Amino acid sequence: MTTNVNDMLAGRESRYGSFQGHAKIAQDLKAVMHDRLGWDSLAPDQKEALEMVQHKIARILNGDPNYIDNWVDIAGYSQLVVNRLEKEENAAGAQATYGGC
Repeated sequence: MTTNVNDMLAGRESRYGSFQGHAKIAQDLKAVMHDRLGWDSLAPDQKEALEMVQHKIARILNGDPNYIDNWVDIAGYSQLVVNRLEKEENAAGAQATYGGC
């Protein structure tokens, strides 16, 4: 089965709005984030999560704000960072507890 790329793109445009509109919002949001002092202190997963969240925000603002998947994805990207931070925090706590033995 062959996928027609133009059909796929038309479907995306109906859900998310024009690619040009989305790209403008997304690039503006990225510029603001990248211009902040705290950006360089973030871990790669934190940077990527924030960029993916802003990507979803741009889709929401440019397209269908009621498309639930975008909202779920925002929570998911944030949760990935939370999971990593909690794992590191738990490992550090265990190391502090058992490190002297």
